[in-house]
Amino acid sequence: MSWTAADIPDQKGRVAVVTGANGGLGLETSRALAGAGAHVVMAARNQEKAAQALADIRGSVGDDASLEVVPLDLGSQASVRAAAEEVLRAHDRLDILVNNAGVMGIPERRTVDGFEMQLGVDHLGHWALTALLMPALLRADAARVVTVTSTAHHMGRAVDPANPHLHGRYGPWRAYGQAKLANFHFGIGLQRELHAAGAPASSLIAHPGLSNTDLQAVSVQETGGGISQRFFHRLAGSTGMTPAQGALPQLRAATDPAARGGEFYAPRFVNNGPPVRRPILRRIGMDTAIARLWEVSERETGLEIDVRGGAPKAPAPDLAASPD
Repeated sequence: MSWTAADIPDQKGRVAVVTGANGGLGLETSRALAGAGAHVVMAARNQEKAAQALADIRGSVGDDASLEVVPLDLGSQASVRAAAEEVLRAHDRLDILVNNAGVMGIPERRTVDGFEMQLGVDHLGHWALTALLMPALLRADAARVVTVTSTAHHMGRAVDPANPHLHGRYGPWRAYGQAKLANFHFGIGLQRELHAAGAPASSLIAHPGLSNTDLQAVSVQETGGGISQRFFHRLAGSTGMTPAQGALPQLRAATDPAARGGEFYAPRFVNNGPPVRRPILRRIGMDTAIARLWEVSERETGLEIDVRGGAPKAPAPDLAASPD
């Protein structure tokens, strides 16, 4: 039988943080978790849409749905820090973090911190949020971090520490592929770190396949309707899964008792179908790619991810590069 939202175990007493919770996959992930009894922290940039999403969930799940909204702009490291502080003030322990939000195929832009926008939002914002929330995740019995990638990770190249923001080499889909491959490597690399430390938390990855969400529409609007953007927008509208269907892989990764750290959940038929565990491909060169991603992420955000329970800290200085 196919896994559905009805298979989510009772989540009462559990606390989940979902990024990009104001629409699309994030909204449906929040709805399903709240419907199963979890307290859901809906982290979102657009507060008007977030308020509408909260009302939408309560309208379908019930007025007793346990929800809160936290402002989060993943394109601003200051906003990420402020959001994490707000979450930690309210919650000593976190059971689920779904790194869901992202932008796709947009013209070249920079975040307020000077990062290429797609890498900055899709990966570096989530790196910082995960680092800052890690102490609370480690206080849970068996927390899960689920990072959402895309089939576009297959066309991506690993982050180059010498030019992670693609200066002089930008292309909307080159940048998107790089960002989604970074998500893929982040989820696998984080699980390796957690396992090596004997930590009680685990990291998994998921991709939604072709889902008919606002992501394609926004991409068309941002680019003025490029050929590839228009093609995928039409394809998603005609053959794509609903947002509720597209959210199932990340929901399964977050809640299925049989799921294990390091696993990858995706639609059965690549871009469509029920959520199933998929093999980890592209293993050649993965160790080097993950090490470089850690190097870039620590350098750009100024944060290490401490999987042993301490507060996040700045990376140690490179003494070999220091003057005598």
